[in-house]
Amino acid sequence: MSIAVYPGSFDPITCGHLDIIKRSSRMFDEVIVAVLNNSSKRPLFSAVERVRLIEKSIAGLPNCRAMYFDGLLVDFVKQQGASVVIKGLRAISDFEYEFQMALLNKKLNPDIETLFMVTNANYSYISSSIVKEIADLGGNFADLLPSEIYEEVKQKIEKGR
Repeated sequence: MSIAVYPGSFDPITCGHLDIIKRSSRMFDEVIVAVLNNSSKRPLFSAVERVRLIEKSIAGLPNCRAMYFDGLLVDFVKQQGASVVIKGLRAISDFEYEFQMALLNKKLNPDIETLFMVTNANYSYISSSIVKEIADLGGNFADLLPSEIYEEVKQKIEKGR
C-alpha cells in the first residue's frame, strides 16, 4: 500500500491545496494531509479547527484523511507507514525552500522521498496568507477556498476584525 503525506500549515486550506490533494489521491492508495501544530506561529485557526476544515474539504476523497502533528515531519511520516512527502510548488521561491527541506529530510531519513508537484496555473497566486489578507480587507475571496468552508472562514475572519 502506498501512503503519502502532504504537510503544511493549511491556515486555511485553499483551492490550490485541494488541487494538490486531489491529484495526489489519484497517485497513492492513501494521502494524509498533515497539519503542522507549530507553537511558534500564531495561526488564525487552531490545529484541530484546520483538520476539521480540511476534512470538510476532502469529504469526497475516500482515500484521504487529515491529521495534525508536532515534531519532525520525518518522524510523523514513518509513524504513519508512509514513504513519500508531497510538496506543492507555486514559484521558484517555493522550490528553493522546499528543496532545502527535502535534502534535510533525506539526511534525517534516507527512506523518505519528496515528490514536488507543480501547482495548477489557476491557483499559482493563491496562498493562505493572501486569502486572509484579502478577507481581512473586506475583499471577495470566495473562489480561493473550497466552497464547503468559505462561510466558516469568512465568519472567523470577520469576528477577528
